[in-house]
Amino acid sequence: MKKLVFVFTLICMSFNINAQNDPKAKALLDQVYNKVKSYDNIYIAFKYALDNSKENIHQETKGDVTLKGEKYVFNYLGATKIFDGSKTYTIIPENEEVVIESNQDNEEDAITPSAMLTFYTNGYNYQMDILQNVNGRQIQYVKLSPIDSNSQTKEILLGIDANTKHIYNLIEVGANGTKTTITVSNLKTNEPLPDSMFIFDKDKYEALGYYIISN
Repeated sequence: MKKLVFVFTLICMSFNINAQNDPKAKALLDQVYNKVKSYDNIYIAFKYALDNSKENIHQETKGDVTLKGEKYVFNYLGATKIFDGSKTYTIIPENEEVVIESNQDNEEDAITPSAMLTFYTNGYNYQMDILQNVNGRQIQYVKLSPIDSNSQTKEILLGIDANTKHIYNLIEVGANGTKTTITVSNLKTNEPLPDSMFIFDKDKYEALGYYIISN
C-alpha cells in the first residue's frame, strides 16, 4: 500500500514557472486543477499495475478512493484507510486490527489519496507529450520531470482526457526502471455522502474484537 500511496500523493498548490515549462502544458494542467478543486467530492475506482522487466515483476490490482476536501476513504489490498482531517485509521480485517496515526506521522515524500488529482502542481518541470486515441477518447499526455535531481522518480506521464479535463491515467517511471501505472476506471463527482463516512467508529471495531493500535 505504501507504494500506491506514494504515487497518489503526486496530485495541490501553485505551479512553479521556469523556462523549462511548456505554457501549453501549464494551461492544460491549470484546467485539470481547477476542475478537480471545483468538486465537493470525488469517487475514483482505479486499476494499479507495477512492472519491472529486469526483475520479471508484474503485479495488477484494483482499488477505489472517495475524496472530500482533505478527507478520504481509501480501499486497497483488502484494507481500508480513513482520514478524518487529523488522523488516519488503517483497518486491516485479515489481522483484525486498526492502526491509528496522526497526520504528522505521514512521510515527507508520501503522496496521499487526497493529493492524487493535484500532485503535479509542485516540484516538477512539465511539457506536452503525445496525443493518443484510447477507445475513442483523446488522451493528451503531459510529461513531468522532477526538479530534484536525486528523486527516485525518473519521469511521470500524466494522461488527461482532452474533452472532460479529467485525469485518465498516471504512469510513473522510477530511476530503477520500475513502471507504475494507475488508470481511472470509474469517476463520479458530487455524490450525496453521509457525514459518517469519514468518521472512524471505534466502538464498532472494539465490539468485533479488533486490536486498536495508536501510534
